[in-house]
Amino acid sequence: MAQAYMTETGSGGQEPDRRGSRLRRLLDGWRGDRGIWRRGLILAALAVILALVMLLHAQIPNTIGNLGSLTETFLPWLGLFVPILLILAFVRKSASALIVVLLPAIVWLNLFGGLLTDKTGSGGDLTVATHNVNAENPDPSGTARDVAASGADVLALEELTASAVPVYEKALASTYKYHSVQGTVGLWSKYPLSGAQPVDIKLGWTRAMRATVTTPAGQVAVYVAHLPSVRVKLEAGFTARQRDKSADALGAAIADEPLKRVVLLGDLNGTMNDRALNAVTAQMRSTQGAAGSGFGFSWPSSFPMARIDQIMVKGIEPETSWTLPRTGSDHLPIAARVKVGATAS
Repeated sequence: MAQAYMTETGSGGQEPDRRGSRLRRLLDGWRGDRGIWRRGLILAALAVILALVMLLHAQIPNTIGNLGSLTETFLPWLGLFVPILLILAFVRKSASALIVVLLPAIVWLNLFGGLLTDKTGSGGDLTVATHNVNAENPDPSGTARDVAASGADVLALEELTASAVPVYEKALASTYKYHSVQGTVGLWSKYPLSGAQPVDIKLGWTRAMRATVTTPAGQVAVYVAHLPSVRVKLEAGFTARQRDKSADALGAAIADEPLKRVVLLGDLNGTMNDRALNAVTAQMRSTQGAAGSGFGFSWPSSFPMARIDQIMVKGIEPETSWTLPRTGSDHLPIAARVKVGATAS
């Protein structure tokens, strides 16, 4: 009986190797399966298509409903299809699909893997913040107090209404000595402002401005912009013609800026991947991409899916970037700390 017992349990009372890990048992079950390479060809094809969409997103035309810009706005979310395809490949017991799914995974990591690492630093000599406060914000005073509590030295607000401006001015007066409101955008600063003026972004009314902020580390040109919204329409798809035209005008204004150190704060209604913002993004750096941690999605505030609010710099070194807690707006405020007194790399 002792011998029979040893046969059952193996030496030392351990189970035999043939009862190893679940993965090993799964692989053992696939051995000798002649259909393992033939099954899942549709899944493999879908994985190839997914990889191509991410890799060649810039080649998707905008002629039909601005489909290219729509894809680029939500490009990071395409990575969610990778684990789905992986699970389906396991269910189908398809070796070919499992291998091909590696293609979109590699492409996604190449595009966005850098955002998954923490690049935040502890330096910097200027903190800036921006917030689309929402024209229908039910608590402008509370929103003002919330963003002021961030410790920002320079604060930009967008989507200001004529009736709400006095509320924001009163709520922010104790924190910011200097401010200027131009149309529906405004800039508040702890440091002196000069040269505040509207920036023409081809809308017919003012939704962008520029001012010089004299910081202890030197003068900085600060732009505040709220580009037109994009719309998804059943008959026209993703329409953004006016936004694109305004982005080109904003990019031209920044290119003509005489000061070497520039900060852009605002709601651009587009992500850094959106080709329509090339006139701006080609000459400036995103603080989130250079010194953030994660994607920093800012809209909608209830379930952030895209970073359409931006802090970008030129001639300035980003040190850290983050999103602020939710306010009464449909956007999250975002902030960054930068080093004005350093030569940007």
